[in-house]
Amino acid sequence: MIVKEVFAKTVLTKTRISGFDYCLNPYVGCAHGCRYCYASFIKRFTGHFEPWGEFVDVKVNAPARLKHQLMTAKPGLVAIGTVTDPYQPLEKRYQITRRCLEGLLEKGFPVNLLTRSPLCLRDLDLFKQFKEIEVGLTITTHDEAMRKLFEPHCPSISSRVDALRVLSQERIRTYAFIGPMLPLNPEILTQMLEGLVHEVLIDRMNYSNKVKRLYYQNGLDTYLTYDYFKVVGENLKEGFEKKGISVTMVF
Repeated sequence: MIVKEVFAKTVLTKTRISGFDYCLNPYVGCAHGCRYCYASFIKRFTGHFEPWGEFVDVKVNAPARLKHQLMTAKPGLVAIGTVTDPYQPLEKRYQITRRCLEGLLEKGFPVNLLTRSPLCLRDLDLFKQFKEIEVGLTITTHDEAMRKLFEPHCPSISSRVDALRVLSQERIRTYAFIGPMLPLNPEILTQMLEGLVHEVLIDRMNYSNKVKRLYYQNGLDTYLTYDYFKVVGENLKEGFEKKGISVTMVF
């Protein structure tokens, strides 16, 4: 892993992502290195030549730059982790995300945060002080074998579910992002998340040739069809809604 400490010119960026006013990414790159990750497109703009998942730039001045920007920024909803995981392993050492949260909390900005890591529980004390915050865990399958194939460097599915359980018990508004949908059993996944989330977002896989090869090499051709996403996606939607959980289909 190639780790560089860099200085960002700006960290709070206006976004066109529906429902959000700003995005904030404390890192460039992601050590989780999911094999399907859409965020690898940023290499076209950052000048990185290393494979996705093998480099991380740490924006060491992010908390200070954010504090400066917040002095004049119009209040709005901040999405944290749109092209990186704000709680990837380096966060344990650098605490960039935590210090950015402290700045947002001080100024009263609402936050939506998405991660694959139970490390987010470290900042539960901050979450509980926000007037408006939503914390999401990406859970793409119920199947740990599939997780190991597609997300080999990520925390286990069970640890993510446990994190949602703790957050829910502490009355933090939670959601699950089932995106991209990996091979999964909708009934099992629905049962796993019952009572732990207020909302579920569901998205399909966007196939690059690299991702398609991974499916073919592992005999998962069936899961490449649009019918799979349509049928299983609808089954997930129906199952969650029967349990009173709001569902948004992204595709």
